[in-house]
Amino acid sequence: MLRALYDYAVKNDLALPPGFVNKPIRAYILLAEDGSYLGVEQCENEVLPCPDIGSMSHSPGKCNALAEKLSCVVVDPQKGENVKNKFFRQILHDGSSAEPKLALCLRALEDQKVVTSILEECKKRKLKGMDRISFKVGSQSVLKSPSLLGWWSEYRKHIIENSITSQMRCLITGELTIPLETVPETRGLQMVGGNSSGSPLICFDKKAYCSYGLKKAANAPVSETAFAAVKAALDDLLTGAPILSGIKFVHWYDEPIGQEEDAIQRDLIDFEDEDEEEDEEDVLTEAEQQAQERQREAQANAAADRLVKSVQTGEHAPKLNNRYHILLLSGANGRVMVRHYENGSYETLQKNLAQWEVDLKLVDDWGTQLLRPRKLSARLSCLMKYQQNDNKSFERMKKELAGLTPTIILAILHNTPLPDEVAVRALATIRSKMVQEEEEQKKWPSMAVCCQWLKVWLLRKHRARNEEEHLMSYYHPDMPSAAYHCGALVAIYTDLQKKAMPKIGAGIAQRYYASA
Repeated sequence: MLRALYDYAVKNDLALPPGFVNKPIRAYILLAEDGSYLGVEQCENEVLPCPDIGSMSHSPGKCNALAEKLSCVVVDPQKGENVKNKFFRQILHDGSSAEPKLALCLRALEDQKVVTSILEECKKRKLKGMDRISFKVGSQSVLKSPSLLGWWSEYRKHIIENSITSQMRCLITGELTIPLETVPETRGLQMVGGNSSGSPLICFDKKAYCSYGLKKAANAPVSETAFAAVKAALDDLLTGAPILSGIKFVHWYDEPIGQEEDAIQRDLIDFEDEDEEEDEEDVLTEAEQQAQERQREAQANAAADRLVKSVQTGEHAPKLNNRYHILLLSGANGRVMVRHYENGSYETLQKNLAQWEVDLKLVDDWGTQLLRPRKLSARLSCLMKYQQNDNKSFERMKKELAGLTPTIILAILHNTPLPDEVAVRALATIRSKMVQEEEEQKKWPSMAVCCQWLKVWLLRKHRARNEEEHLMSYYHPDMPSAAYHCGALVAIYTDLQKKAMPKIGAGIAQRYYASA
């Protein structure tokens, strides 16, 4: 897994030099070429490589250099000495020998009138103490200084203390190196249990996790350069990764592919979630379904054609022999929890996702049209216990389905049977909904989706036993199951009763469905 992330960072040129992390800058303190104060400039969505000392910045007396929180950079002298601000100013002093502009920044922070003006300007612009700020001297950010890289690479060695002195074999590259004692923290998991400041991927904080007299991350030795690439890959992949039941779903491919060729994104994550209450929006006609299948076949054929024609034209064509990587992540007790990692053949993946779509095919309540595809998250929500006026369904899903979701995803990817818990939950939702009155039923999750879960569960269970498959996308009159036909009869009788007595409350379904 670490090597796959490392290769992804190298291929996409994401790796930063050791000691640098991409961070968003909220504002700049503007200084002229002679060091005179000009004002404060706000900025949006500006991300730059910034000097970073990792988890040491959380200690009482240390902070990051050149770009830090407003509360660390600018402090009113009348409020007493701030040790983090003192450390920040010390770095500016030490770095001024390599970059003279840092001396101008230090002079501004030591001028009480300038500091007061900066604080007043920040207050007007509604900047908070947690906002990260830096300096611009003569319209150029000090973070873009050419001499910054070499100076910081050497200077940070005096700040970071590493008790490990012997060389070890890096788990990522296989090269001999002096491993990191603590690894930089990974951000992007705060919505799934991670800390807002970041969570470590490799962490050994108890004696039971240590061996051979090694301490902390030395039990899983990685070089600083290699892990910097791994962290850059994680930061990139976690941005925009979907959340399923409290788990970040991260995926990538060995070879770059177009968005239309991304089977995972197209067939597993990005299904449209239509309005469940309107049958017109909830179905897919046979003609529409055939058109979609023809379009996908055309895309696959076009990729194959480009591969063949590339021999004659010399043009680059996407490789069909690709491999996918899937990584399920969440946060737990301040650490990164790897729920699952796997990689496999892209061709096999496409076949398994296509089989998932085939297994899900089911007609609507009237038996005339196919149900429209949905997002996996919408399908998972139908497996939760229904609660009226539930405003925290997302939080409940993280708790109720945390252990079940990875198993379902693996079953989809490998074309294997679904766990029995899926059938138990889907059937419980159907039974609970059937005993409710018609008006109350509209507030419940889609019964059709629950029936799809049951259909897939039964089909794959039969398939795993090499038994004959009877279930189809429409009603099968020759199905050898009494319960199957009993349910169909209850549906017919319920429809007849509604036509004969429209105002009836509890009808046949509410009274007799469970026993039938």
